Amino acid sequence: MTNRRSFLQALSSLPVIGGLFEAEPAGAGGLKRDLLRELGVRPFINAAGTYTTMTGSLMLPEVIDAINYGSRHYVFLDELHDAVGKRLAELIGSEAAMVTAGAASALTLGTAGVLTGSNRKFVEQIPDLAGMKSEVIIQKAHHFPYEHAIRNCGVRFVDVETRDDLERAVSGKTAMLFFLNYGNNQGQIKDAEFVELGRKHGIPTFNDCAADVHPVGNVSKWVKMGFDLVCFSGGKGLFGPQSSGLLLGRRDLIAAARMNASPASNTIGRGMKVNKEEMLGLLVAVESFLKRDHERIWQEWERRAAAIIDSVIRVPGVKAEMYLPEIFNRWPHIRVDWDPAKVKAQPQEVVGRLREGEPSIAVLPTREGLDLGVITLRPGEDRIVARRLREVLTALA
Repeated sequence: MTNRRSFLQALSSLPVIGGLFEAEPAGAGGLKRDLLRELGVRPFINAAGTYTTMTGSLMLPEVIDAINYGSRHYVFLDELHDAVGKRLAELIGSEAAMVTAGAASALTLGTAGVLTGSNRKFVEQIPDLAGMKSEVIIQKAHHFPYEHAIRNCGVRFVDVETRDDLERAVSGKTAMLFFLNYGNNQGQIKDAEFVELGRKHGIPTFNDCAADVHPVGNVSKWVKMGFDLVCFSGGKGLFGPQSSGLLLGRRDLIAAARMNASPASNTIGRGMKVNKEEMLGLLVAVESFLKRDHERIWQEWERRAAAIIDSVIRVPGVKAEMYLPEIFNRWPHIRVDWDPAKVKAQPQEVVGRLREGEPSIAVLPTREGLDLGVITLRPGEDRIVARRLREVLTALA
Protein backbone atom coordinates (compact mmCIF):
# COMPACT_ATOMS: atom_id res chain seq x y z
CA MET A 1 0.00 0.00 0.00
CA THR A 2 1.23 3.47 -0.84
CA ASN A 3 2.12 5.37 2.34
CA ARG A 4 2.48 9.03 3.22
CA ARG A 5 6.24 9.05 2.83
CA SER A 6 6.09 7.69 -0.74
CA PHE A 7 3.34 10.22 -1.49
CA LEU A 8 5.65 13.01 -0.36
CA GLN A 9 8.53 11.66 -2.42
CA ALA A 10 6.25 11.50 -5.45
CA LEU A 11 5.13 15.09 -4.90
CA SER A 12 8.71 16.32 -5.06
CA SER A 13 8.95 15.10 -8.65
CA LEU A 14 5.70 16.64 -9.87
CA PRO A 15 5.58 19.58 -12.28
CA VAL A 16 5.12 22.93 -10.57
CA ILE A 17 1.85 23.98 -8.98
CA GLY A 18 -12.00 20.97 -2.02
CA GLY A 19 -14.25 18.59 -1.80
CA LEU A 20 -17.98 18.26 -2.11
CA PHE A 21 -18.36 21.99 -1.95
CA GLU A 22 -18.58 24.47 -4.80
CA ALA A 23 -15.85 27.11 -4.83
CA GLU A 24 -16.44 30.63 -6.10
CA PRO A 25 -15.45 31.18 -9.74
CA ALA A 26 -12.80 33.72 -10.71
CA GLY A 27 -14.11 37.23 -10.21
CA ALA A 28 -16.68 36.22 -7.59
CA GLY A 29 -17.11 38.09 -4.34
CA GLY A 30 -16.41 41.46 -5.95
CA LEU A 31 -12.90 40.65 -7.22
CA LYS A 32 -12.84 41.51 -10.93
CA ARG A 33 -9.22 40.53 -11.62
CA ASP A 34 -7.95 37.10 -12.58
CA LEU A 35 -4.87 37.36 -10.40
CA LEU A 36 -3.46 33.94 -11.25
CA ARG A 37 -3.60 34.68 -14.96
CA GLU A 38 -1.96 38.06 -14.36
CA LEU A 39 0.85 36.35 -12.47
CA GLY A 40 1.28 33.57 -15.00
CA VAL A 41 0.42 30.86 -12.48
CA ARG A 42 -1.76 28.10 -13.90
CA PRO A 43 -4.37 26.59 -11.56
CA PHE A 44 -5.37 22.95 -11.91
CA ILE A 45 -8.01 20.42 -11.00
CA ASN A 46 -6.69 18.74 -7.88
CA ALA A 47 -7.19 15.00 -8.32
CA ALA A 48 -4.32 14.18 -5.95
CA GLY A 49 -5.28 15.19 -2.42
CA THR A 50 -4.81 17.69 0.37
CA TYR A 51 -1.06 18.18 0.03
CA THR A 52 0.58 21.41 1.16
CA THR A 53 2.58 21.69 -2.07
CA MET A 54 -0.78 21.75 -3.87
CA THR A 55 -2.18 24.32 -1.39
CA GLY A 56 -4.17 21.80 0.66
CA SER A 57 -7.95 21.87 0.33
CA LEU A 58 -10.37 24.60 -0.71
CA MET A 59 -11.99 26.49 2.13
CA LEU A 60 -15.72 26.13 2.67
CA PRO A 61 -17.92 29.15 1.90
CA GLU A 62 -18.72 29.58 5.59
CA VAL A 63 -15.00 29.62 6.39
CA ILE A 64 -14.42 32.35 3.81
CA ASP A 65 -17.33 34.28 5.33
CA ALA A 66 -15.69 34.01 8.77
CA ILE A 67 -12.37 35.24 7.38
CA ASN A 68 -14.03 38.16 5.63
CA TYR A 69 -15.92 38.99 8.83
CA GLY A 70 -12.70 38.97 10.86
CA SER A 71 -10.94 41.20 8.33
CA ARG A 72 -13.36 44.02 9.15
CA HIS A 73 -12.70 44.16 12.90
CA TYR A 74 -9.89 44.92 15.32
CA VAL A 75 -9.59 42.78 18.45
CA PHE A 76 -6.97 42.10 21.10
CA LEU A 77 -5.37 38.97 19.74
CA ASP A 78 -4.81 37.18 23.05
CA GLU A 79 -8.44 37.77 23.99
CA LEU A 80 -9.59 36.14 20.75
CA HIS A 81 -7.04 33.33 21.18
CA ASP A 82 -8.56 32.60 24.60
CA ALA A 83 -12.14 32.66 23.35
CA VAL A 84 -11.55 30.58 20.23
CA GLY A 85 -9.45 28.05 22.15
CA LYS A 86 -12.17 27.69 24.77
CA ARG A 87 -14.84 27.13 22.12
CA LEU A 88 -12.74 24.62 20.20
CA ALA A 89 -11.97 22.68 23.38
CA GLU A 90 -15.67 22.51 24.23
CA LEU A 91 -16.58 21.33 20.73
CA ILE A 92 -13.94 18.61 20.64
CA GLY A 93 -13.89 17.52 24.27
CA SER A 94 -10.34 18.55 25.10
CA GLU A 95 -9.12 20.30 28.24
CA ALA A 96 -7.76 23.12 26.09
CA ALA A 97 -7.04 24.03 22.48
CA MET A 98 -5.30 26.65 20.38
CA VAL A 99 -5.04 27.60 16.71
CA THR A 100 -1.53 27.38 15.28
CA ALA A 101 0.13 28.27 11.97
CA GLY A 102 -0.30 24.74 10.59
CA ALA A 103 0.41 21.33 12.10
CA ALA A 104 4.19 21.82 11.90
CA SER A 105 3.81 24.98 13.98
CA ALA A 106 1.78 22.97 16.49
CA LEU A 107 4.66 20.49 16.75
CA THR A 108 7.11 23.28 17.56
CA LEU A 109 4.86 25.14 19.98
CA GLY A 110 3.67 22.01 21.76
CA THR A 111 7.23 20.78 22.21
CA ALA A 112 8.32 24.21 23.41
CA GLY A 113 5.49 24.26 25.94
CA VAL A 114 6.54 20.88 27.30
CA LEU A 115 10.13 22.11 27.68
CA THR A 116 9.53 25.53 29.20
CA GLY A 117 6.32 25.15 31.15
CA SER A 118 5.37 28.58 32.47
CA ASN A 119 9.00 29.62 33.08
CA ARG A 120 9.44 32.93 31.24
CA LYS A 121 13.22 32.67 31.37
CA PHE A 122 13.10 29.29 29.63
CA VAL A 123 10.67 30.66 27.02
CA GLU A 124 13.16 33.36 26.06
CA GLN A 125 16.11 30.97 26.26
CA ILE A 126 14.91 28.14 24.02
CA PRO A 127 16.50 26.47 21.93
CA ASP A 128 19.31 26.78 24.49
CA LEU A 129 18.11 24.06 26.86
CA ALA A 130 20.46 24.74 29.76
CA GLY A 131 18.51 23.85 32.90
CA MET A 132 15.78 22.06 30.92
CA LYS A 133 15.13 18.50 29.88
CA SER A 134 16.52 17.90 26.40
CA GLU A 135 15.48 14.50 25.02
CA VAL A 136 12.43 13.28 23.12
CA ILE A 137 11.87 9.53 22.83
CA ILE A 138 10.62 8.35 19.44
CA GLN A 139 10.12 4.93 17.88
CA LYS A 140 12.55 4.30 15.01
CA ALA A 141 9.62 3.61 12.69
CA HIS A 142 8.14 7.03 13.55
CA HIS A 143 10.86 9.24 12.11
CA PHE A 144 9.24 11.45 9.47
CA PRO A 145 9.92 14.43 7.16
CA TYR A 146 8.54 17.04 9.59
CA GLU A 147 10.58 16.26 12.68
CA HIS A 148 12.66 19.43 12.20
CA ALA A 149 9.65 21.20 13.70
CA ILE A 150 10.43 19.39 16.96
CA ARG A 151 14.23 19.62 16.73
CA ASN A 152 13.92 23.40 16.27
CA CYS A 153 13.40 23.51 20.04
CA GLY A 154 16.92 22.16 20.63
CA VAL A 155 15.98 18.65 21.67
CA ARG A 156 17.70 15.40 20.75
CA PHE A 157 15.73 12.36 19.61
CA VAL A 158 16.31 9.06 21.39
CA ASP A 159 15.32 6.09 19.21
CA VAL A 160 13.58 3.02 20.60
CA GLU A 161 11.79 0.02 19.12
CA THR A 162 10.21 -1.96 21.94
CA ARG A 163 8.46 -1.22 25.23
CA ASP A 164 11.56 -2.38 27.09
CA ASP A 165 13.73 -0.07 24.96
CA LEU A 166 11.52 2.87 25.86
CA GLU A 167 11.55 2.14 29.57
CA ARG A 168 15.33 1.84 29.55
CA ALA A 169 15.64 5.09 27.59
CA VAL A 170 13.65 7.13 30.10
CA SER A 171 15.93 9.33 32.18
CA GLY A 172 16.04 12.66 33.96
CA LYS A 173 16.66 14.24 30.54
CA THR A 174 13.45 12.90 28.98
CA ALA A 175 11.09 15.77 28.19
CA MET A 176 8.49 14.09 25.97
CA LEU A 177 7.40 10.91 24.21
CA PHE A 178 6.57 11.60 20.56
CA PHE A 179 4.14 9.45 18.54
CA LEU A 180 3.52 9.62 14.78
CA ASN A 181 -0.08 8.63 14.26
CA TYR A 182 0.20 7.40 10.69
CA GLY A 183 3.04 5.17 11.86
CA ASN A 184 0.80 3.35 14.34
CA ASN A 185 0.81 0.20 12.19
CA GLN A 186 4.61 0.33 11.84
CA GLY A 187 6.04 0.84 15.32
CA GLN A 188 5.92 -1.97 17.87
CA ILE A 189 4.37 0.27 20.57
CA LYS A 190 0.80 1.14 19.60
CA ASP A 191 -1.03 4.33 20.56
CA ALA A 192 -2.87 3.19 23.72
CA GLU A 193 0.22 1.48 25.11
CA PHE A 194 2.28 4.59 24.34
CA VAL A 195 -0.14 6.68 26.43
CA GLU A 196 0.07 4.15 29.25
CA LEU A 197 3.88 4.34 29.25
CA GLY A 198 3.79 8.12 29.36
CA ARG A 199 1.49 8.05 32.36
CA LYS A 200 3.56 5.39 34.09
CA HIS A 201 6.70 7.53 33.86
CA GLY A 202 5.00 10.92 34.25
CA ILE A 203 6.19 12.11 30.82
CA PRO A 204 3.96 14.06 28.37
CA THR A 205 2.95 12.24 25.18
CA PHE A 206 2.46 14.09 21.88
CA ASN A 207 0.61 12.55 18.92
CA ASP A 208 0.96 14.10 15.44
CA CYS A 209 -2.37 13.40 13.65
CA ALA A 210 -1.96 16.09 10.97
CA ALA A 211 -3.96 14.46 8.15
CA ASP A 212 -6.00 12.02 10.22
CA VAL A 213 -9.35 13.73 10.87
CA HIS A 214 -11.44 11.09 9.06
CA PRO A 215 -13.63 9.48 10.26
CA VAL A 216 -15.14 12.37 12.21
CA GLY A 217 -14.60 10.74 15.62
CA ASN A 218 -10.84 11.04 15.11
CA VAL A 219 -10.93 14.72 16.03
CA SER A 220 -11.46 13.74 19.67
CA LYS A 221 -10.25 10.12 19.64
CA TRP A 222 -6.66 10.62 20.77
CA VAL A 223 -7.25 13.28 23.42
CA LYS A 224 -9.87 10.94 24.88
CA MET A 225 -7.34 8.11 24.68
CA GLY A 226 -5.12 10.19 26.95
CA PHE A 227 -2.42 11.79 24.81
CA ASP A 228 -1.28 14.98 26.51
CA LEU A 229 -0.97 16.82 23.20
CA VAL A 230 -2.51 16.15 19.78
CA CYS A 231 -2.24 18.20 16.60
CA PHE A 232 -4.14 18.37 13.31
CA SER A 233 -3.80 20.37 10.12
CA GLY A 234 -6.54 22.94 9.60
CA GLY A 235 -6.27 23.09 5.82
CA LYS A 236 -6.69 19.46 4.83
CA GLY A 237 -9.74 17.36 5.74
CA LEU A 238 -11.22 20.13 7.89
CA PHE A 239 -11.41 22.45 4.84
CA GLY A 240 -10.22 25.37 6.93
CA PRO A 241 -7.45 27.88 6.24
CA GLN A 242 -4.40 26.13 4.81
CA SER A 243 -2.18 28.25 7.05
CA SER A 244 -3.88 26.98 10.23
CA GLY A 245 -3.42 24.06 12.60
CA LEU A 246 -5.07 22.76 15.73
CA LEU A 247 -3.25 21.91 18.96
CA LEU A 248 -5.27 20.07 21.62
CA GLY A 249 -4.44 18.75 25.04
CA ARG A 250 -3.75 19.41 28.68
CA ARG A 251 -4.63 22.87 29.92
CA ASP A 252 -1.20 23.55 31.42
CA LEU A 253 0.64 22.46 28.27
CA ILE A 254 -1.57 24.52 25.95
CA ALA A 255 -1.04 27.54 28.22
CA ALA A 256 2.73 26.95 28.02
CA ALA A 257 2.55 26.58 24.23
CA ARG A 258 0.71 29.91 24.08
CA MET A 259 3.57 31.53 26.03
CA ASN A 260 5.94 30.37 23.27
CA ALA A 261 3.69 31.60 20.46
CA SER A 262 2.92 34.84 18.65
CA PRO A 263 2.00 37.54 19.55
CA ALA A 264 4.42 37.12 22.48
CA SER A 265 7.80 38.65 21.63
CA ASN A 266 11.20 36.97 21.92
CA THR A 267 9.78 33.45 21.55
CA ILE A 268 10.52 30.57 19.22
CA GLY A 269 7.00 30.91 17.81
CA ARG A 270 6.98 34.67 17.19
CA GLY A 271 7.22 34.13 13.44
CA MET A 272 4.39 31.59 13.46
CA LYS A 273 1.70 34.25 13.36
CA VAL A 274 -1.96 33.35 13.48
CA ASN A 275 -4.23 36.33 12.99
CA LYS A 276 -7.90 36.78 13.78
CA GLU A 277 -8.95 35.60 10.32
CA GLU A 278 -7.32 32.17 10.65
CA MET A 279 -8.64 31.75 14.19
CA LEU A 280 -12.21 32.47 13.21
CA GLY A 281 -11.89 30.52 9.97
CA LEU A 282 -10.64 27.38 11.69
CA LEU A 283 -13.27 27.64 14.42
CA VAL A 284 -16.03 27.71 11.80
CA ALA A 285 -14.33 24.89 9.86
CA VAL A 286 -14.36 22.67 12.95
CA GLU A 287 -17.98 23.57 13.74
CA SER A 288 -18.95 22.70 10.17
CA PHE A 289 -16.95 19.46 10.20
CA LEU A 290 -18.59 18.20 13.37
CA LYS A 291 -22.16 18.81 12.19
CA ARG A 292 -21.70 17.70 8.57
CA ASP A 293 -23.61 14.76 7.07
CA HIS A 294 -20.52 12.57 6.74
CA GLU A 295 -22.40 9.55 5.43
CA ARG A 296 -23.84 11.54 2.51
CA ILE A 297 -20.47 13.10 1.75
CA TRP A 298 -18.74 9.70 1.85
CA GLN A 299 -21.27 8.32 -0.61
CA GLU A 300 -20.50 11.21 -2.96
CA TRP A 301 -16.77 10.54 -2.71
CA GLU A 302 -17.33 6.88 -3.54
CA ARG A 303 -19.53 7.87 -6.49
CA ARG A 304 -16.73 10.09 -7.84
CA ALA A 305 -14.20 7.30 -7.46
CA ALA A 306 -16.49 4.84 -9.24
CA ALA A 307 -17.04 7.26 -12.14
CA ILE A 308 -13.30 7.66 -12.69
CA ILE A 309 -12.64 3.93 -12.36
CA ASP A 310 -15.44 3.00 -14.76
CA SER A 311 -13.98 5.37 -17.35
CA VAL A 312 -10.31 4.40 -17.23
CA ILE A 313 -10.78 0.62 -17.20
CA ARG A 314 -12.26 0.93 -20.69
CA VAL A 315 -8.70 1.40 -21.93
CA PRO A 316 -7.21 -2.04 -22.77
CA GLY A 317 -4.58 -3.09 -20.24
CA VAL A 318 -5.59 -0.54 -17.60
CA LYS A 319 -6.66 -1.58 -14.10
CA ALA A 320 -8.11 0.70 -11.42
CA GLU A 321 -9.50 0.21 -7.93
CA MET A 322 -10.64 2.29 -5.00
CA TYR A 323 -8.79 1.88 -1.70
CA LEU A 324 -8.63 3.50 1.73
CA PRO A 325 -5.30 4.36 3.37
CA GLU A 326 -5.09 2.66 6.74
CA ILE A 327 -4.71 5.84 8.79
CA PHE A 328 -3.79 9.17 7.26
CA ASN A 329 -5.95 10.78 4.56
CA ARG A 330 -8.50 8.04 5.19
CA TRP A 331 -10.93 8.81 2.41
CA PRO A 332 -11.46 7.22 -1.02
CA HIS A 333 -8.38 7.05 -3.24
CA ILE A 334 -7.95 5.42 -6.65
CA ARG A 335 -5.02 3.26 -7.64
CA VAL A 336 -4.44 3.08 -11.42
CA ASP A 337 -1.87 0.93 -13.18
CA TRP A 338 -1.47 -0.65 -16.59
CA ASP A 339 0.16 -3.37 -18.64
CA PRO A 340 3.29 -1.70 -20.09
CA ALA A 341 2.94 -3.83 -23.21
CA LYS A 342 -0.43 -2.18 -23.91
CA VAL A 343 0.09 1.34 -22.51
CA LYS A 344 3.63 2.32 -23.39
CA ALA A 345 4.19 5.07 -20.85
CA GLN A 346 5.88 5.70 -17.54
CA PRO A 347 3.71 7.16 -14.75
CA GLN A 348 5.55 10.49 -14.91
CA GLU A 349 4.65 10.87 -18.60
CA VAL A 350 0.96 10.44 -17.82
CA VAL A 351 1.24 12.91 -14.92
CA GLY A 352 2.96 15.42 -17.20
CA ARG A 353 0.35 15.15 -19.94
CA LEU A 354 -2.47 15.66 -17.47
CA ARG A 355 -0.76 18.67 -15.94
CA GLU A 356 0.09 20.26 -19.29
CA GLY A 357 -3.29 19.54 -20.92
CA GLU A 358 -6.52 21.47 -20.91
CA PRO A 359 -7.84 21.63 -18.30
CA SER A 360 -4.73 21.09 -16.21
CA ILE A 361 -5.09 18.17 -13.77
CA ALA A 362 -2.73 17.13 -10.97
CA VAL A 363 -2.40 13.49 -9.89
CA LEU A 364 0.37 11.61 -8.10
CA PRO A 365 2.72 9.15 -9.75
CA THR A 366 3.51 5.87 -8.02
CA ARG A 367 6.07 3.26 -8.93
CA GLU A 368 3.50 1.24 -10.88
CA GLY A 369 1.04 3.90 -12.04
CA LEU A 370 -1.02 6.70 -10.53
CA ASP A 371 -2.70 7.61 -7.26
CA LEU A 372 -5.76 9.85 -7.29
CA GLY A 373 -7.78 11.44 -4.51
CA VAL A 374 -11.37 12.61 -4.80
CA ILE A 375 -12.12 14.89 -1.82
CA THR A 376 -10.33 17.84 -3.41
CA LEU A 377 -12.50 17.68 -6.54
CA ARG A 378 -15.22 20.26 -6.98
CA PRO A 379 -18.67 19.17 -8.20
CA GLY A 380 -18.49 17.91 -11.79
CA GLU A 381 -14.70 17.67 -11.89
CA ASP A 382 -14.80 13.88 -11.50
CA ARG A 383 -16.30 13.69 -15.00
CA ILE A 384 -13.53 15.87 -16.39
CA VAL A 385 -10.82 13.79 -14.71
CA ALA A 386 -12.42 10.56 -15.91
CA ARG A 387 -12.55 11.79 -19.51
CA ARG A 388 -9.06 13.31 -19.61
CA LEU A 389 -7.35 10.36 -17.94
CA ARG A 390 -9.01 7.96 -20.36
CA GLU A 391 -7.95 10.16 -23.30
CA VAL A 392 -4.32 10.33 -22.17
CA LEU A 393 -4.04 6.59 -21.52
CA THR A 394 -5.74 5.81 -24.84
CA ALA A 395 -3.32 8.09 -26.72
CA LEU A 396 -0.38 6.26 -25.15
CA ALA A 397 -1.74 2.79 -25.87
